[in-house]
Amino acid sequence: MINHIQQQIDASIKVKQSLETEKIYKSVNILADTLSQGNKILLCGNGGSAADCQHIAAELVVRFRSSVKRKALPAIALTCDTSILTAGGNDIGFENIFVQQIEALGNSGDALIAISTSGNSENVLRAANRAKEKGIKVIGLLGGDGGKIKEKCDLPIVVSSKETARIQEAHLLIEHILCDLIERIMFPDLFD
Repeated sequence: MINHIQQQIDASIKVKQSLETEKIYKSVNILADTLSQGNKILLCGNGGSAADCQHIAAELVVRFRSSVKRKALPAIALTCDTSILTAGGNDIGFENIFVQQIEALGNSGDALIAISTSGNSENVLRAANRAKEKGIKVIGLLGGDGGKIKEKCDLPIVVSSKETARIQEAHLLIEHILCDLIERIMFPDLFD
């Protein structure tokens, strides 16, 4: 069992070391620019990726570092409203639950963070399509080879792994880096 634990740790480290830092940096700039122009960040994903959406939105709206007292940044996880999600799933199909919210809440100049460990989640793919049509920048946090969603992104960040757990672990690291650097860019006076 100890060997298995160490193998899991080593596998996670290896995947994280292969991340494309330049793409992460570019995505930070897109998101900070979006916010500095008075626009918002929307987020969508399923399962663990849905939880990541809520996590990122909370870090942006509240704050990433507890020591940094700053104004709220506008971010909306499209994964939270159970009435919208269940009505949408029932009335227009689960594949359209994020599209409908982008239609209602998204504006040109906003940014969408589309999270999918497979890169092929149909509702996330449709959301990315609609976002592009509305002039919303799309950043993909994807896994594997990026799947179908990769082609719909202005900036796809693909975690090269086939293991969902490793992809999710890397996504969490990327998400924390995004929140940290956005805070530093938006509020430079609060950092030494």
